[in-house]
Amino acid sequence: MNLFRLETSIMLRLDPSNMPSASASSELADIVEAEWKEAHPDGSVTRRHLGTDPIPADAWPLATLSRFLPEDQLTPEHRDALALADELAAELQAADAVLLAVPLYNYGVSQHFKAWVDMIVHTTGNAGPALKDVPTVLVTARGGGYGPGTPREGWDHSTPFLRRVLADMWQADLTVVERDLTLAGVKPEMNQFRELGEDFHARAKEAAQKAGHALATR
Repeated sequence: MNLFRLETSIMLRLDPSNMPSASASSELADIVEAEWKEAHPDGSVTRRHLGTDPIPADAWPLATLSRFLPEDQLTPEHRDALALADELAAELQAADAVLLAVPLYNYGVSQHFKAWVDMIVHTTGNAGPALKDVPTVLVTARGGGYGPGTPREGWDHSTPFLRRVLADMWQADLTVVERDLTLAGVKPEMNQFRELGEDFHARAKEAAQKAGHALATR
């Protein structure tokens, strides 16, 4: 198996976290990646650190507008946006495995990740199965608790969207690893949930290890 359908595997990894050195989602993604690399020692990982090196905010509007302009009216900015969209889509389409570390920000999807999705959709089309049957692991982390019966059940407007795009629209072979209560023990008002948060952390790391092993052996 290989990333470019050759003899070595390639994984595409995206990290939209604003703070990669202290990111709960990146920590879990590291576990998944380590399992994959153990099984594919000659493989390579294509990385996109969307949090620290974000896609320009005007890239998607420029790329979209370019569809409606004659060739002689395209500016250098239009051409750069089109080139970036093609580059991002090529990375995705070349991948044999995909790892996404996408935290919940303010109850919604990370703007960095949404910008990436929009650029992929620009190139592959709204309903295009851009990840058809590609083994994909989505790691997500949430500062609070959003499970059934919690006060904020249903406030996570990120994970359902990500499942819709990755599994339903792009048809990825998707596994989701989730961790709640990452701020327990960090924020004083959440100290009462520290023990539960530690339990969630341990279970998430175990799930990440299993997901990484499954990703490596598919």
